[in-house]
Amino acid sequence: MTKRSETDFDAIVIGAGHNGLVTAAYLARHGLSTLLIEARSEVGGTAASEQYGGATVNICNCDHLTFRTTPIAEELNLSAHGLQYIDVEPPQVNGDWTTEKFWPLWHDVDRTIDELAIAHPGSVEGYRNFAQTAIPVARLILEAAANPPTRGSLLSTVIRRGGRGVASMLRMSRMSAADVMRQFFDDEAVIGPAMVEGPVVWGLSPETPGTGLGAISYALRHVGTLGRPIGGSGMLTEALKQSFLAAGGFLRTSTRVVGVICEGSRVSAVQTGDGATVTARIVVSACDPQRTFVQWLKNPPAKANSLVARWKNHTAGEGYESKIDAITNTPPLFNAFTDSVNGLQTTGSTVIVSPSLAELHRGSQLMRDGKTMPRMALLANTPSNIDNTIAPAGKSVFSLEALYTPYSFVDGWESREEPERWLRQFGALAQPGFMESIDQWRVVTPADYETQFHLPKGHALSFGGGPLAAFMGTTPELTRYHTPIKGLYLTGAATFPGAGVWGSSGRNAALTIIKEMG
Repeated sequence: MTKRSETDFDAIVIGAGHNGLVTAAYLARHGLSTLLIEARSEVGGTAASEQYGGATVNICNCDHLTFRTTPIAEELNLSAHGLQYIDVEPPQVNGDWTTEKFWPLWHDVDRTIDELAIAHPGSVEGYRNFAQTAIPVARLILEAAANPPTRGSLLSTVIRRGGRGVASMLRMSRMSAADVMRQFFDDEAVIGPAMVEGPVVWGLSPETPGTGLGAISYALRHVGTLGRPIGGSGMLTEALKQSFLAAGGFLRTSTRVVGVICEGSRVSAVQTGDGATVTARIVVSACDPQRTFVQWLKNPPAKANSLVARWKNHTAGEGYESKIDAITNTPPLFNAFTDSVNGLQTTGSTVIVSPSLAELHRGSQLMRDGKTMPRMALLANTPSNIDNTIAPAGKSVFSLEALYTPYSFVDGWESREEPERWLRQFGALAQPGFMESIDQWRVVTPADYETQFHLPKGHALSFGGGPLAAFMGTTPELTRYHTPIKGLYLTGAATFPGAGVWGSSGRNAALTIIKEMG
C-alpha cells in the first residue's frame, strides 16, 4: 500500500453501496491508500440485508444476475470472503391478473417454450423469434458493460461479436418496450411480466419511447445465471467489504460527508459532519450526483461551472418502489398455478404478477398524481425456500415488492392501509390461510428509503441513456466516470450501466482512475 506524505489518503470513496465497495476494493488492491466513508452504520446500501423478526431480509428484492456476468467476484476473490451463490431455477415465474395463468421462465430457452406452450400456446412461435432476436442484444449489452465505455471499446466489442445484435439494439433503443414486445406477441399476458421487470421497475410507462431495451429482461435470464448469495443479498456486500479491508483499505461508517473541497483545478479534500477534513488526491462519489455537485462541492474551478449549473437545474426524481417483508408460518402456495408449475411451489423463484399494458400505462400516470393502481404490479419471493440459513426454524421469509408506489402518496405513508391492500391482493392468489400464517410484517416505502438510506425523495437516480449514449460520451461524468475537476470521479447507479446489483459501474470507475493515473 502506498501512503502519500502530502495527503491523508491517496483516494477517498464516498458511499459504501455495492458500487462504492467495488471501486474502493479495486483501488486498494492497486496499492492506493483508500478511505471508504459511509453515512449508515453498515455497508451495502440497498443491496444489503438486515435482521427482522429473527430472520435475514434483503433491503431490496435482489436477484443477482448481471453481477454474475462480471469478473468482479473472481478478481476480488470474494469466495475467500464468504460469498457463495445458489443458482435459482427457474429464474422467475410469470403471471398476470387477467388470466391468472403462470408459467416458468427457465435459463434454457427450449424448456421455457415447452412450458409456455401449456399456458399460452399461441405465443410459442413469437417467443422463439423473440429469443433469436433479443439474446444477441443481451449478450452484446452485457459484454459492452464489462469495461469503461468508449467508441473504441464499442467498436472492438462489435467486431469481436461479428456484429451480432447491433442492428437490433439500435432499433430497439428508439422504440418503447411495449412496441418491441408487440413485434413478437399478441398476448398481453406474456408481454406484461417483461414490462414489470423492464420499464416499470424503472418507474416508467412501458409505452415510453426509448425504453425498448427494457424489453430484453426475459433474454437476460437466458444469457446470465441468476442466483442468490447464501445468507442473503448482504453477503455480497459483506464479502466486498472484507476484500477491501484485506487489501489494506480504511472504513469509516456512521460518517456523513458535508463537503468536497477543491483547490485550483483539482479536488483536494472531503469534509465530514463531525468537523474533520480528510485530504486526498482522488475522490470518488458513489452517491447522488446532484448532491455531489450542488450540495457538497466547495470552490469548484471555473471549468466546472457549466456542470454544476446543469445539475443545479436538474429535476430530482421521486421514488416509486415499496417492499413488504413478512415472517410466515407457511410459504405461499399459489392456487392459480397451472399443473405444469405446481411442482415449483417450493422454489425460490421470483413470481411476477402483472396488470394489463393499459393498466401499467395508466399506473404511471396515477403515480405522478400520488395514487396507486387498483391492480398492483408485484414481484413476490420466498427466498427461504432455497436458503434455510435466513429464516428461524419452522418459519419462512416472504417478500413482496410493489411498483408505482409514489413518494408523494396522497394519503401519506404513515398508515399501513395501502401496503396491507397489496398484501391481501397477493394473498388472493395463495392458498387459504396464507394471510393468517403471517406472524409479522413491515413495509419499506419510498419515504423510508429516503430517511433510512439517504436517497433523496426515496429515489436512486439510474443511468437511463442507454448503451449508445454511453459509448458516444453523452453526459461524460455519467459515462466516463471522470469530471472536469481533476481527481473527482463518479460511480454508482447514476452512471453507466445503471441500477441493479451489477457492479460494473464500480469496476469501470476504478479502471478509469487507474488508467488516468498512468
